[in-house]
Amino acid sequence: MTTDLHPALPESQPEEPSFIRRRPVRIIIYVGLALFVLMAVVWPMIVQLDDPDFHKHIEQHRVMVGMTKEQVLQSWGGPQTINTTFTKDGIRQEEWIFEDWESSAVVHHRYLYFEEGVLTGGWYEGTRERRSGDFPADKPHSRLQP
Repeated sequence: MTTDLHPALPESQPEEPSFIRRRPVRIIIYVGLALFVLMAVVWPMIVQLDDPDFHKHIEQHRVMVGMTKEQVLQSWGGPQTINTTFTKDGIRQEEWIFEDWESSAVVHHRYLYFEEGVLTGGWYEGTRERRSGDFPADKPHSRLQP
């Protein structure tokens, strides 16, 4: 007579992995990340290889990261303001501010940033137009009251 000391355990089936751990899902995520990196890093390099001296950009009055100050001057002309700073490591940084006046009340600003004479980035600030609706009609400014 043989007695089994261990009761029979039901055979367990392998547990299904969570959605994110499934092989096809991981492959899709990795391919998406790889495409994103290619578009963010490689595409600007390809564009620069197409126009290494930025001649097309200068002719079309456009600027691109990697241009020198001289190339930006050829493309956009001189800025209205240049702010210069130095990092603690001694790297010269410049902020160029361009003002585009549409009228006496409307101005657009373009900002370019340089490090050691090479364009590293920039941004555009839209209109700063002051419309008559911005001023309260029923109450004049306190300084203007008699």
